[in-house]
Amino acid sequence: MSESMTLPVLPLRDAVMFPGVTVPVAVGRPGTLKAIEAAIKSNDKLLFAVAQRQNLQEVGAEGLYTIGTVARIVQLQRGLNGSQLLVRGEQRGIALRIAEHDEYLQAIVRPAEEMVPLDTDDPAFQALYRESRDRAAELGRRSGLPEEVIDQVMETVDDPGRLADLVASYAEMPTADRQMLLETLSVEERLRRVLVQVQRQIGVLDAQDSIKSKVQEELGDRQREMYLREQLKAIQDELNEDDGTSDLDELKEKLDALELKDEVRKEIDREWARLSRIGREGMESQVIRTYLETIAELPWNERTPEHLDIPEAQAILDEDHYGLDDVKDRVLEFLSVRALHGQRAEEEAAATEESAAAEGAGEEARLDSLDEAESPKASEAQNDNRSPILLFVGPPGVGKTSIAKSIARAMGREYVRIALGGVRDEADIRGHRRTYVGAMPGRVIQGLKQAKTRNPVFLLDEVDKLGASFQGNPASALLEVLDPAQNDTFTDHYLGVPFDLSEVLFISTANFIQNIPAPLLDRMEVVDFTGYTEAEKLEIARRYLLPRQLSQNALTDEQMSVTDEALGTLISGYTREAGVRQLERELGRLGRKVARRIAAQEVDGGVEIDAEDVGELLGRPKVHPEEAAREDQVGIATGMYYTPVGGDIMFVEAETMEGKGELVLTGQLGDVMKESARAAWSFARSHADLLQIDPEAFKVDVHLHVPAGAIPKDGPSAGITMSTALVSRLSGRPVRHDVAMTGEVTLSGRVLPIGGVKEKVLGAVRAGITTVMLPKANERDLEDLPDDVRERIEIHPVEDLGEALAIALRGAAYENGRLLFPESLTGGDGLERSLSH
Repeated sequence: MSESMTLPVLPLRDAVMFPGVTVPVAVGRPGTLKAIEAAIKSNDKLLFAVAQRQNLQEVGAEGLYTIGTVARIVQLQRGLNGSQLLVRGEQRGIALRIAEHDEYLQAIVRPAEEMVPLDTDDPAFQALYRESRDRAAELGRRSGLPEEVIDQVMETVDDPGRLADLVASYAEMPTADRQMLLETLSVEERLRRVLVQVQRQIGVLDAQDSIKSKVQEELGDRQREMYLREQLKAIQDELNEDDGTSDLDELKEKLDALELKDEVRKEIDREWARLSRIGREGMESQVIRTYLETIAELPWNERTPEHLDIPEAQAILDEDHYGLDDVKDRVLEFLSVRALHGQRAEEEAAATEESAAAEGAGEEARLDSLDEAESPKASEAQNDNRSPILLFVGPPGVGKTSIAKSIARAMGREYVRIALGGVRDEADIRGHRRTYVGAMPGRVIQGLKQAKTRNPVFLLDEVDKLGASFQGNPASALLEVLDPAQNDTFTDHYLGVPFDLSEVLFISTANFIQNIPAPLLDRMEVVDFTGYTEAEKLEIARRYLLPRQLSQNALTDEQMSVTDEALGTLISGYTREAGVRQLERELGRLGRKVARRIAAQEVDGGVEIDAEDVGELLGRPKVHPEEAAREDQVGIATGMYYTPVGGDIMFVEAETMEGKGELVLTGQLGDVMKESARAAWSFARSHADLLQIDPEAFKVDVHLHVPAGAIPKDGPSAGITMSTALVSRLSGRPVRHDVAMTGEVTLSGRVLPIGGVKEKVLGAVRAGITTVMLPKANERDLEDLPDDVRERIEIHPVEDLGEALAIALRGAAYENGRLLFPESLTGGDGLERSLSH
């Protein structure tokens, strides 16, 4: 057949017919049935089988592919719902035109000539052909075809093109890929594409076999495990041994013994019912069992008897800590209130019992009366006895954590500590929901489980170092924990039921109170810890640190002794801190040096360390604190500043130079400190006449510098120091070298209060300052200073800058609210000038 033919069209849905292949076709559409009738009436019974582009019920000429197969009807079987055809493909055909004819589609078809290989004996083509046959046979075997059928087909088909069509007809692939193979007229290219499809099918079968084998292996192991467990159970029954059910019985007994609220009991009964239904082999049985074990181990009703003896508590605090008088007073006040609440509750209970007994109501009436008395009154007393949340704020190493432990010892309670530094996941506080793999309760519930009592002393350490991330904000989760009005129904995500935290004494610690969110800070009562003085550090080292380091380094008092002068050298030259941690490290270094000498037999007997020996053992001093200036200087004033590790002095230097009257600021100053300098500059310019400053002095540049330029500095408290340095330089009057000052200055000359008075004054005393100026409003803060420090220095509270300049500038005076300069400093005009606020 080489000429064009007019044939009825057989549209195929989701199917492609190949030449040389006989396939059954079910026909039910009216147009297709008429096309078949037209083909049957023809002599050769030919029709044009072509695939549809889309799987539609009705299709037109535009919905069919162009290339199809000229097929012959081999057999026709009519039925009620359509016809069943057996059609054999003859050859490829190209539809030149498809149109509707007498209610069915008719096509003008021209046979498509295949492109045979140029050289069938080419080794590459022969290798491709043989590989295609081998892989096709392998695919047939993997698909379950009998071996004799595969051999018969392979012996029958010896043409490469027919082999490609046969394999493409039976291999599993999308309709679009089949159509592509039908349209591939090159035999060699068709073989190559068919080989790719066959290899892909074999790869899929390999993966299926691998999965099937793994599943069978797993099922086999589980069946084997179940069989062995049944055997083990039978053996244990014969030996009268337990198979583990006693563990569940013991767990059930623990759960039943708990005194729980109705909602908690309901949840536990529900989970126990699930565990009973699932059995030991269930996938969720271990999860539920772990949950119930956690419930059973929590202290729902266990309490530690509280022992509150105020004199004994004071003795314990004094024994464990030196100094910290304000903190100890606050702790003792707190314990006293709790002791009175406990005493009041006992008296009310005794009075209620006596009243019920006097009425002669009998045992049952007395118990009812007690229950009635315990409901409103007991709950009210419990609400009154709720513990406030204490927040210990102070620099590192001052004893915040250790004093919380002392509180627990004084109260006779269990002590639990959790570190919150760096915690960024809310689940660390509230726990994980049980739907997650590896879920567990939060740290609060775990701490109570560890304490085994519902009223421990619970320390939340470093609460200011909580972080926030995409997993939530732990600080927000702490709001419920640390609120006495809410924590009696705290619900951990893992437990899913409320737990009463109202009897827990929570104590938090922090270094920087400004890092704590305001809602969380509002729920806590702040107790400030200040740094230790040098005298306190020396006493702490003598009482606590040195004995502990001697014990850790295997030394005795006879083998190593340290003089007070050596301890003072350690404190001033080798440590710079508000606490005593670094001091203990340095004492540990001394102990190791001595231990080495004794172990090497370099010394006989003990070693006494004096101030001169410290440098020999530890090397040169690590800390170089500022020292007071030795003489008065023009333009240099001494200020005081505060850091978390203690206070110190600093020098503010002012210098003039030729310029345009500008103010230059250096020393890595913050915005607030720069504003203080500009306010001082404006004050000097506005009061130049009364300060006896030559107006020409403001036509030059003034450079204001604060040394230690590598350290950032900020804050308003250096305002009085900057003003003194500027006025001194512009007026040419020297500043007293023995005076240190601190205070914020306004544009009108008022001196405003500042913070950190104790640390600043102690730093000034260490530097050798004898006279200190403070804002008048900070006069009450001087009560925090030790008596020995106040006796060593002269303190001047000031309200305005004129009063401060009278003290700081050499030769100035302040009388009746006026700053006075003697005649010797007036330039010889004989007039007394004054500056008043």
